Amino acid sequence: MCLSIPAKIVSIKGDMADVSAGGAIFKAGLHMIENARVGDYILLHAGFAIQKLSEKDAEETIRLFEEINNSLNE
Repeated sequence: MCLSIPAKIVSIKGDMADVSAGGAIFKAGLHMIENARVGDYILLHAGFAIQKLSEKDAEETIRLFEEINNSLNE
């Protein structure tokens, strides 16, 4: 099973971006998406942005991940 996580683009240099996910900063290749901008949300998989997300969808997915994590830690 593969998993991608929502991340927010915080900076872009060429075809690479620094993205924020779960309080950590990761590098992401932007080769598979068009018109990426700082502030956009993306799905991050294996070091690549594979799709843009709306802010609403990204926040809902993050909320669900947090809910799962909280229930596992109870």
